[in-house]
Amino acid sequence: MEASGAAVARRPLWGLRGRHRTLPQDTNKDQDKRNTATLSEAEEKQQSFNNPTVLQNDVHCSITIEAKGVDIINIKGIDDIGYTQQESMVLNTVPADQDLKKPSGLYLQDGKRHVDYVLVYQYKKANRKGLSSRQQSTVGGSQQDQTEPPLQPSEFPDDDRKMRREEFELNLIEAGLELESDEETKAYGLGFVKIHAPWHVLCREAEFLKIKMPTKKVYEVKEKTGILLKLSSIVHKMTSPLRPKVDDQSDDVFKHLSYPFSREKKHLFDLSDKDNFFSSTTRSTIVYEILKRTTCTRAKYSMGITSLIASGVYTAAYPLHDGHYVGDSTEQNDRKLLYKEWASYGIFYKFQPLDLIRKYFGEKIAFYFAWLGVYTQLLIPASTVGVIVFLYGCATVDYNIPSMEMCNERTNITMCPLCDKTCSYWKLSSICATARASHLFDNPATVFYSIFMALWAAMFMEHWKRCQMRLISKWDLSGFEEDEDHPRPEYEAKVLSKVLKKELEKKEEKSSEPVEEQPNKWKNRVWSAMAGVKLTEKEKLTWRDRTPAYVTNIVSVLFMIGLTFAIVFGVILYRISIAAAMAVSPDPYARNNVRVIVTATAVIINLVVILILDEVYGSIARWLTVIEIPKTDKSFEEKLIFKAFLLKFVNAYTPIFYVAFFKGRFTGRPGKYIYIFRNMRMEECAPGGCLMELCIQLSIIMLGKQLIQNNLFEIGIPKLKKLIRYIKAKREAKLETENNCKAPEQYEIDYNLEPFAGLTPEYMEMIIQFGFVTLFVASFPLAPLFALLNNVIEIRLDAKKFTSELRRPDATKAKDIGIWYNILRGIGKLAVIINAFVIAFTSGFIPRLVFLYLYSPDGTLHGFTNNTLSYFNVSHFEPGSEPIDPGAVGYKVEICRYKDYREPPWSSQPYDLSKEYWSVLAARLAFIIIFQNLVMFMSDFVDWMIPDIPKEISDRMSKEKSLLVDLFLKEEQTKQHIVEVLSSQEKERKEEDLDENPNENDVEPLENCTEDADASHSKLSNAGPEVI
Repeated sequence: MEASGAAVARRPLWGLRGRHRTLPQDTNKDQDKRNTATLSEAEEKQQSFNNPTVLQNDVHCSITIEAKGVDIINIKGIDDIGYTQQESMVLNTVPADQDLKKPSGLYLQDGKRHVDYVLVYQYKKANRKGLSSRQQSTVGGSQQDQTEPPLQPSEFPDDDRKMRREEFELNLIEAGLELESDEETKAYGLGFVKIHAPWHVLCREAEFLKIKMPTKKVYEVKEKTGILLKLSSIVHKMTSPLRPKVDDQSDDVFKHLSYPFSREKKHLFDLSDKDNFFSSTTRSTIVYEILKRTTCTRAKYSMGITSLIASGVYTAAYPLHDGHYVGDSTEQNDRKLLYKEWASYGIFYKFQPLDLIRKYFGEKIAFYFAWLGVYTQLLIPASTVGVIVFLYGCATVDYNIPSMEMCNERTNITMCPLCDKTCSYWKLSSICATARASHLFDNPATVFYSIFMALWAAMFMEHWKRCQMRLISKWDLSGFEEDEDHPRPEYEAKVLSKVLKKELEKKEEKSSEPVEEQPNKWKNRVWSAMAGVKLTEKEKLTWRDRTPAYVTNIVSVLFMIGLTFAIVFGVILYRISIAAAMAVSPDPYARNNVRVIVTATAVIINLVVILILDEVYGSIARWLTVIEIPKTDKSFEEKLIFKAFLLKFVNAYTPIFYVAFFKGRFTGRPGKYIYIFRNMRMEECAPGGCLMELCIQLSIIMLGKQLIQNNLFEIGIPKLKKLIRYIKAKREAKLETENNCKAPEQYEIDYNLEPFAGLTPEYMEMIIQFGFVTLFVASFPLAPLFALLNNVIEIRLDAKKFTSELRRPDATKAKDIGIWYNILRGIGKLAVIINAFVIAFTSGFIPRLVFLYLYSPDGTLHGFTNNTLSYFNVSHFEPGSEPIDPGAVGYKVEICRYKDYREPPWSSQPYDLSKEYWSVLAARLAFIIIFQNLVMFMSDFVDWMIPDIPKEISDRMSKEKSLLVDLFLKEEQTKQHIVEVLSSQEKERKEEDLDENPNENDVEPLENCTEDADASHSKLSNAGPEVI
């Protein structure tokens, strides 16, 4: 058995397959003694098992330990950043104790060490015949047969990738990580490398990364007193049914002081439970940081796991979920608790467990859900006021004088044709229903609501900043600053290629052999040299290197914006042609509802185009960002967000901008219309204005976008992908039935989940929705209500997706929502301007106001409709444009009306713009200036009046800083006092020794007193939590 273990230990790392990998042994003399002791302990432990234990390990599942052999070695990690690592014993094939049995796949083979991270790669699986023959030879009992010969290069699909993997994993082992490989799983053709970070690595990296950890020192949080205390208790009792049933630390009286972890100050931290001192997210974060900075010279890039995944050396890398999220198991885990108390649609009314979300997914994802929760909560007052405004319009529609005048058939107002030749004259009373519906959204209350929503946006931003500061204080992120990211692999490869190309060009210039005659030789020399070259800080990509990418970006973005405008223009042509065709339809229903049918069908076309272009633009934005080669991941994300937001903003809002600000503005007048392609007249707004059509456009696009994206893209497509993966795995499982000897492990289950693609799609969806809520709220007061209903479902949908549909994301620290906050502020400022223009130019508010105060004979709106309609003599039609059937209304028409402010045909200047037009235009411009400045001033006043940091949070941060300073001062004073006491005692002892032994002159150095002082101080500090 010893011989077998030695044989396995001597085998190269890449020679092992289908069993757990052996780590290299130290060869120094001190370590040999430790190895001997460790081996003896392991032999004793092995002998303690009475019955032969069967290893649950790939194809060797039927082989006993006695037949297979145990390989137990001891590792001493290398020095890293000046610190000596502690020893760590690695048990490759020690069976798990039955009393210490852990959930399948969450722990290494010994059942004690937790799997902190998993690497997945593809490999060429051996055929069944060879596999069975190896099994039979192993069970046979000869020690030579038990040791498999190294696999031949022909057995691997890609020897180069395998050698890169082996080198990378050796480097991980040298960094102190413990690896365990599992290739022969139920997942066909996949190998899994399970990574565990031992205690000394966690301590070293936590100190290196300056991770804040709670100390044993606690302080009392200042409680509210008087009326605030009573109000707080009342609110707490009222909201208790809305709180999830999870541990909530927001009401704790005491709070732990946090301090960046330091091994020199271990006595400050409670290390009684080392297994749970570092949370699973912290452990996976530490391992991921090691993976990112571990080099692999064969990989041609200088930085670790991201470049290896990009080059196909590994297919995936992810931390594990805590276990199953459903089931009757009595064992509780954070994932199951999140699924029960957060991802269920039945608890949509409850608050989100933000602390548990942060604990399980990290701060970046927790901030997204915190922001989404604040946004959804503040939509409640916005939607309430919007419903009130809408109900006001419903209550006053029967008393609205302009709509009553349009519906009055006795006025007998004959309108000019809507198109040339095929369209005839029509009566104004035929659009009575449209006029009444327009009043629901075009009434004086909408102006108030626009001002309210501008202030609401400012209040929302301020409220979020305060909530953000509370979370920063609660989650100990006050001193967190994002470190400079490592350069991306693509950036390093580009710089490396640039440097090598320059060097090789210089060499080729000196060579007599032309470069053109040996292109393959030049390429081979480049790639062979890339493995050993290291970059310096001076070597970087200049603007000249990026000029082609910048030009491509600009041209592509402009082309896609032009494509969006072209599609909108195509929809306009569709509206014009369909309206002309329906005007001559024999169906009276079609003729009477031309506007509604054309508007509805055109909006549906716009919606389908928007949904398709959304996906296309997202992919193009990513491609454009990739060819730009940003240096860091943060820069890549910001550039991607900017491009995607610009394209999707233009895509979503261009049709709405057309209806709001351009439709009906450039039509001309009867007898002198503006034509497209010489025979197609531009569209006109109804006599009641285009606001009703804008409302239809907004509602269909907003609701359709939310419903289709939520149900199809976010639910249907992931379900379809999951079904396809399940069918594929089931089919492959049937092929491997003979070799399967265990249920799927947790890392296999997690691999079949959808990879996490980042938060950009989630934020983008909500930011576009925020634009619908704020930018055109004057035309659609119900937008906040529909957004609220959508977000209530969206939160639970995203929660279910994160807990059950996605692999567990890497826990990323963050202290805000990043660039999205600036985008929100920009949309809030833009909303003020757009709503001012919508009220001034799209609605009828300003014309009604001007008529009421300047032209009304009795101070009412009686006669307003007649005032907005101009006269036209039908004899002035251009030849060939007059109606074919002028008698469709039942009488001969000599004068028709059209919506505009122009002089009548009998005036001295017929059809010129009248003075009413200029009065209304001046009022509109004045309203825009007053509205914009007033609302901006009120928003800035709200911003100034509400402090960004709540007073209690500011006081708490100051208190924590002062307590930390006092703590370290007290610690130094205590340490100095102990040193003085010990030195005095040592001095007295030396004097007594000298009196007793006058010839003794050896004196121990006083440095030992300092060491004793540290030990004494550590013992004094190892008591339980201390209240400051």
